[in-house]
Amino acid sequence: MTQPIQIRMGGYGPPTTGFSKSLKFIGDKLEAEFGSRVDIKYIWNIMDFGFKGEDILWLVEHGLLTLGYQSSSYLTDRVPELGFVDLPFLFANNTQARAAMDGELGAFLVRKIEERINYRILGWFENGFRHISNKLHPIHVPADMAGMKIRVLPSEIQRRTFELLGAVAMRMDLSEAIKMVVDGTLDAQENPLANTVTYGVHKFHKYHTLSSHFYISRPIFFHRTSFDSWPVELQQAMQQAVTDAVAFQRKLAIEEHKQSLKTILDAGCEVVELTAKEHAAFVEAVQPLLNDAQKMYGEAIFKMVPKA
Repeated sequence: MTQPIQIRMGGYGPPTTGFSKSLKFIGDKLEAEFGSRVDIKYIWNIMDFGFKGEDILWLVEHGLLTLGYQSSSYLTDRVPELGFVDLPFLFANNTQARAAMDGELGAFLVRKIEERINYRILGWFENGFRHISNKLHPIHVPADMAGMKIRVLPSEIQRRTFELLGAVAMRMDLSEAIKMVVDGTLDAQENPLANTVTYGVHKFHKYHTLSSHFYISRPIFFHRTSFDSWPVELQQAMQQAVTDAVAFQRKLAIEEHKQSLKTILDAGCEVVELTAKEHAAFVEAVQPLLNDAQKMYGEAIFKMVPKA
């Protein structure tokens, strides 16, 4: 009897998140089509087993997991081109960002990742626009962040962004950041609202600013050796399942943002919506980085970003 092909899917959030639901969406589609020919396993949150969130990268690269997702910023040290999509205020809205990641820019970044890492990238989940929370006071302009200790993703672009905003930027994994938020040793963090609520940050940070400073995607990456060994019909079915799951996850993300905002407000937190003038002050503060980016990445990659 032919053994079923085991597909081990992993993430770093509870089964209630849109990302976990999207993994289940993929698994359900494959089981409906292939039945007992596939054996789908899920590990919703690797942090429940003592791993860091960033460990999902090597767990998939070395085949312990078949597929996973992670914010692209975690790969910038190995794939410098990914730093481009860490640039602040690169995208104006979801429509523009999604078109870029589903189009020429996303395809270019997939090639660069696959050139360096044993992955097969089949799509991009939306981590979305990121906002700032802190325990000290409301943030309206960059001067309000002076000296504020803030966790950033492991990206030099993101570190420099917040240094230009006057903060003390601290690169660290999610698990470390959550611990420091809880024990009060971290002043601030930045995340989509859904992440802020999922990890309970709103219980410790009273002040939230809807800054939309970064838009981050999460590549859906596979252990390439495993994926390439599958029958073509399974590869094609997986590609279609991932494509459909991306659309499914992005719809969930919109609802998660709305619900998370309500949860934050219901918890008694203060939410700042930047005025046009306040937003312009943030853009002006990071202009040196945006100017340098023209030299760092070249004009060609900027042309891959559709107009808003």
